[in-house]
Amino acid sequence: MKILKFGGTSVGSAQRIKGLLDIVDPKERQIVVLSAVAGTTNALVEISQAFLAGKRETAIELIKTHKNKYEHLIKELFQTEQGQEKGKNLIDYHFNYISSLGNEMFTPVEEKITLAQGELLSTTLFHFHLEEIGVPSVLLPALDFMKIDEDNEPIVEYIAEKLSNLISIHGSNQLFITQGYICRNSFGEIDNLRRGGSDYTASLIGAAIQADEVQIWTDIDGMHNNDPRVVKNTSPIANLSFDEAAELAYFGAKILHPQSVFPAQKYNVPVRLLNTMDPQATGTLISKEGGTTGQIRAIAAKDDITAIHIHSSRMLLAYGFLRKIFEIFERYKTPIDMITTSEVAVSLTIDDTRNLGDIIKEVEDFGRVSVDHNQTIVCVVGDFSANTHGYAARVLDAVKHLPLRMVSYGGSDYNVSMVLDTEHKTEALRSLHNRLF
Repeated sequence: MKILKFGGTSVGSAQRIKGLLDIVDPKERQIVVLSAVAGTTNALVEISQAFLAGKRETAIELIKTHKNKYEHLIKELFQTEQGQEKGKNLIDYHFNYISSLGNEMFTPVEEKITLAQGELLSTTLFHFHLEEIGVPSVLLPALDFMKIDEDNEPIVEYIAEKLSNLISIHGSNQLFITQGYICRNSFGEIDNLRRGGSDYTASLIGAAIQADEVQIWTDIDGMHNNDPRVVKNTSPIANLSFDEAAELAYFGAKILHPQSVFPAQKYNVPVRLLNTMDPQATGTLISKEGGTTGQIRAIAAKDDITAIHIHSSRMLLAYGFLRKIFEIFERYKTPIDMITTSEVAVSLTIDDTRNLGDIIKEVEDFGRVSVDHNQTIVCVVGDFSANTHGYAARVLDAVKHLPLRMVSYGGSDYNVSMVLDTEHKTEALRSLHNRLF
């Protein structure tokens, strides 16, 4: 069985929803995972923020505006009177439900329920469309099998058991449709896998049922060797190892959600990145054997980074110092991206600054602290194992004319990363591309 995930742009209009059948083969056993229609999640976030701020009238106007977009969509999607009626009843139900959530106290629980409506809409609309044109399909509610624990980690064994049971009930069916992103938490409440989580859903499903392949369909033909938005003459990479793909995804390659690599890697399920707009393009295959030794593979950049520098003579010849620093970030559930150390200083980066003020107050007990905002991590991925020669020098030589805040090398066999002011990002990406490729 294959898992096919389609992002918001792939279901962004009636024409694109209809066009999914150019890719989805109803005769082949498949699970189709859909994101919300393009723009829906952002709209639902805006509606939720208005409710949370007590601006109910604003939220209701936003709901009306977004519902109007769906009314246009169903007019184009359904050709029969019955189809139009089912589509209208569907959007009436979901948008009335969202409105009702604001009648009383609107908490983060109601916010997550609101955010879940996008995927519930897109999957049901696709299911209704297939029904209208006579293509058999089964709608599998993700809320019936996708679950996370108290640490917000997916419970793969639970997912495998529940999903296998649901599929077995419909043993004669070939085509299954389910929602990306949404799940239930350890309390049984509606929750989500955070933004970009539809990729994660597809990978988790693939791991849980040991799928033949997970396909991530987006609007670009595979993972490129640099950011095509700012660098000319980039090219897609035919094959990547799981480790290489994980580094690129984490450090800024937007085509793939970083977390989605790990379940596939753990259960050795190949992931293929493909282009909905050009289904014949080869794309990128990510697998255990996908890496190539002795090569630099790609460059990625991650913006909105904050660099924190801690200088303290108490570090010198001391043990336990770094542990105490890391415990502060752990208490505030703030992941660290990069770290470099010397005898008396440590520099690190974060991208989640919600608790930055409290973190800095505690860190100042250990030494002098400085903070740099508007930073970017530029990551070069390839074979940087101990037996390779000269690659790190080539990377640094390419950016020798730019001021670097931090450099990380040796923590992984697969990357060299550097931190610089975001204003230098484009020049860094272009210079590295010209020098390395």
